[in-house]
Amino acid sequence: MKTFIAALAIEITKATHGTIQLFPAGEFRAVDGRPTECDHWLMTAEIAQPLIETAALRKTPYVIDYEHQTLHATKNGKPAPAAGFFHTLEWREGEGLFAINVEWTDAAAAMIANGEYRYISPVFNFDESGHVRVILHAALTNTPALDGMDEAMLAATSLLAAASTTEDHTEMDELLERLRWMLNLPITSTAEDIIAELDKLIGQLSDGVGTAAASVNLLQILTDNNTQLAALSAQVDNPDPARFVAVEVMHQAVAEAAASANSNLAALAQKECDDLITAALSDGRLLPAQKTWATSLAKSNPDSLKSFLSKAPKIVALTQSQTGGKPPAGIDNPAGTSLGLDNNEEFDPAICSLMGTDAAEIAKFISEKKA
Repeated sequence: MKTFIAALAIEITKATHGTIQLFPAGEFRAVDGRPTECDHWLMTAEIAQPLIETAALRKTPYVIDYEHQTLHATKNGKPAPAAGFFHTLEWREGEGLFAINVEWTDAAAAMIANGEYRYISPVFNFDESGHVRVILHAALTNTPALDGMDEAMLAATSLLAAASTTEDHTEMDELLERLRWMLNLPITSTAEDIIAELDKLIGQLSDGVGTAAASVNLLQILTDNNTQLAALSAQVDNPDPARFVAVEVMHQAVAEAAASANSNLAALAQKECDDLITAALSDGRLLPAQKTWATSLAKSNPDSLKSFLSKAPKIVALTQSQTGGKPPAGIDNPAGTSLGLDNNEEFDPAICSLMGTDAAEIAKFISEKKA
C-alpha cells in the first residue's frame, strides 16, 4: 500500500501543563486544503493504538523542533535545536491523540508562555485511506500552512525511509541473534550459516522432503516431546508392577534359582558317586571294608573318588567263582554245587580249595550238625 507524508498544525492550548494535542479525533484536514491524496485524514482509537504502542517501545523520545528545521537542515545547513521531547502518547475519546509529559526546553517554554509560538505541527506518515500510520516528529510553528511544504515533505520522506531502514536492520539483527541462540551457533555465524543450519533442521522434520512437505509446528513438537519425556520419567520413578520387576526382587529370584540348581547338581553328583561305589564293590575295585571311606570321600571330594576308581584294578576273584559254582575236579559232590547244603546256605567249594580244606568233609560236618 502506498503511503504519504504530511504536516499538520494544531493550536497549543496546554503547553504549560506538558500536554499537547497531535491529532483531533475523527476525520480532519489541514487549513490549506490538504490532503490531496485522499478525501481526509482519519484518527480513531483503533488507529491510535499501534502509535501508542510504538511510542512506548521507542528507546529515544520524539523530538519537537522549531519550524521543522530537522527537515530543512540538510539543505540550509543550519542547526536544528530541540524545543522539547515527548515519549508517551494517550488517546482521549472524543478529543484525539495527545503527547503527555512533554519536556520543554527553557527557551521553548518561555517563548510559548510569551505567545511567541502558537501551533504544534506533527509530521506523520499516512496511507491511501488517510489513516495515520507513523509519527516522525513535531515542530513549533506559527505557520499552519508551511511555505516550501513540498521540500519539507521530501525531506520527511527521506527521514522516514532512513528510520524504517534502521528499524528494519535492528529487527533483522535481533532475529539473527535469536536464531543463533536457538540453533546453538557462534555469534560470528552469518545469515548464510543460519540458513544452512535451518535447512538441516527442516530436512529432519520433513523426513528429507524439505519445504515441499507440509509445514510443521515446531513448538507443538517440542511440547509433545516434553510430555512424552515426563511420562517416561514417571514410569521410571513408579514402574508398573504388572510389567516390571524391581532389581532387588530379580536378584533374589536369581539367587534362589542358583541355590536350587546347586542343590540339584549336588544331588545328581551324590547319586553318581553312589552308583560308582556300588559298581566298584561289584567289580572288585573296592573291598566291602572300603565302602565307608569311599562314601565319605564322595561327599568331600567326588572328583578324587572318581579319579581313584578310574585307576583301581578290577579283582575278578572277588566278583565270581573260579569253578563257576561247581566243585573242583576230583571232589565228590553228590548234592550238586551246594554239596548237600540248603540253597540258602552260602558254601563255595572253590573257597575251601583255596583254604586247603576238603569240601566233602566240611559238607559232612555241616550235615551231621544239622542231624
